Amino acid sequence: MGASPPGTGSGRLFTVGLVASWYSSNIGVLLLNKYLLSNYGFRYPIFLTMCHMTACSLFSYASVAWLKLVPLQTVRSRLQLLKIAALSLVFCLSVVSGNVSLRFLPVSFNQAVGATTPFFTAVFAYVMTVKRESWITYLTLVPVVTGVIIASGGEPSFHLFGFIMCIGATAARALKSVLQGILLSSEGEKLNSMNLLLYMAPMAVLFLLPAALFMEENVLGITLALAKEDNRIIWYLLFNSSLAYFVNLTNFLVTKHTSALTLQVLGNAKGAVAVVISILIFRNPVSLTGMLGYTLTVIGVVLYSEAKKRSKSDISGKT
Repeated sequence: MGASPPGTGSGRLFTVGLVASWYSSNIGVLLLNKYLLSNYGFRYPIFLTMCHMTACSLFSYASVAWLKLVPLQTVRSRLQLLKIAALSLVFCLSVVSGNVSLRFLPVSFNQAVGATTPFFTAVFAYVMTVKRESWITYLTLVPVVTGVIIASGGEPSFHLFGFIMCIGATAARALKSVLQGILLSSEGEKLNSMNLLLYMAPMAVLFLLPAALFMEENVLGITLALAKEDNRIIWYLLFNSSLAYFVNLTNFLVTKHTSALTLQVLGNAKGAVAVVISILIFRNPVSLTGMLGYTLTVIGVVLYSEAKKRSKSDISGKT
């Protein structure tokens, strides 16, 4: 028996449950990353990301090859494999940079900077594909960037290196989405997000393992020594890594069971929810200027999504 139709009461309840799972796993992994890297003192963001990718590798194989949640899509050529490897490398840079930034910045400011992803996506799309958006779409990016500038000026816990890392993570995330559209654009090469993760995650582990051993000296020995003193660290890492996979799984399911527009609206709201929860938990100081800046950025993102939707409907209306 399949899932209930979205229009029925049980179907709506199922969708609400999916969205709640997506929100809780996404915000949960973000807050736990912050706790481990900043409050708990586990200062190894590369190793932490490697744990995430190891869990994603194992769970992806179980979900796709064993449980068959989605049909298995095979890699058809060496060139396609190289393209996936390139995406995996950019993805690693994005996640590691984001985790590094959490060592120095509060989650609220991290989310404010992360909301500028549409700006970087538009820039990379223009540079790499010479794809022009309508002037009104570009105009909506002004409040997106202005809001972060205002939020930066009013952020009591501003840290320059953390800010640079956060900008790098946001840019890499946008680059990955644009590259994915370019590299896996042909019909024979398209992979759904679950299959893409199945191939990307093990590659990410191969990229991250030497980086962790070289840049985070004796991280395995330190983690084992820490586990002898406090075995909670093992449970933190296991739970955190499992949540990292659950974020990808629920994101895929929410995408499948809702429209693209609903996903954009929910994504914008999720950032705001994460900000409020992080402030309540970590009690990091916030200024009125910072909150105004973040609000302006979110308004800009909403306007950008609306402008993109209208330009697509105009194009489809002409064809």
